[in-house]
Parts: sequence; structure tokens; C-alpha cells
Amino acid sequence: MTLPEKGFGEVRVRAGESRSVPLTPEIVGVLRQWIDQAGLKPGDLLFTGERGGPLPSSVYRKAWKQACEAVLSGEEHEAGVGERVAILRDSCLDLWLKAGVPVWVVAGWAGLSASWFAQRYPHRFQVEDVELDWEHVAKVMALPDSLNR
Repeated sequence: MTLPEKGFGEVRVRAGESRSVPLTPEIVGVLRQWIDQAGLKPGDLLFTGERGGPLPSSVYRKAWKQACEAVLSGEEHEAGVGERVAILRDSCLDLWLKAGVPVWVVAGWAGLSASWFAQRYPHRFQVEDVELDWEHVAKVMALPDSLNR
């Protein structure tokens, strides 16, 4: 992780192929405070299992379930809101796309293909949402002068 005093940070993710994912300044602040309070040193894990190793996925799934039960209404829970931990990731990806981050950048951060995004988030790629400079398109697509005789 890179956690600067100010601005965006970065976390290196090693699920499959290693990649960098940005951290907002707010998240950087939370992580810096967490690390300071816990007295962690470089190389220490932020979240550890009972025996000090990596946190098992079953533990954070259980924590996610408890958090959802604590904050969601019965209707929300029955509708499937918060059903999967991965919904946090999906929501983040959608927010990045909505903010105008290019799809190939978001795809790189997520370790996914741009075509996956087109299938998963088709609503982010609507033609009516795109402003085109039609005069520029016409110039680029124009036939060479040699053909206009």
C-alpha cells in the first residue's frame, strides 16, 4: 500500500495477476489511523485470522451478514440488498464508471476485461449519454481528395 499524507493512495492487489487499485483520501486516512492504532509495521497484515495468518473468507462473510442484519430493513433484506460481499466491489466499479473513469482503466483496477463491463453495466454505455463532435467525425471519415473527382 501507498498511503500518502495527502491525496489518493494505492493498494497492490494480488488476486490472479497483480494490479494497483486507487484509494480515496478518506480511505487513506482511515487506514493510516488503523495502522497507527494497531502499531503495525511494514509487511504486517491489516486483517488477520485467529492464528495471525490471512483472514479466512468465511470470517468476513459472517461479518458482512451481521452488518447487513444490523442495518437493513426486512424488505431490503428480502429484496437481496447486500446479499453478497462482492456487491461492495460492484458498487465501487459502477461509481467509477459513473464518475467518468474510462472503462479500460476501471477494468485494469478490477482485473477484468472491458467486454465484461459492457455486459455487466450496459446502462453506463448508452449512446445518448455520449456527446459527439459530428463535424470532427465527418473530417476523420472523409474520403481522400483524390477520390472526390
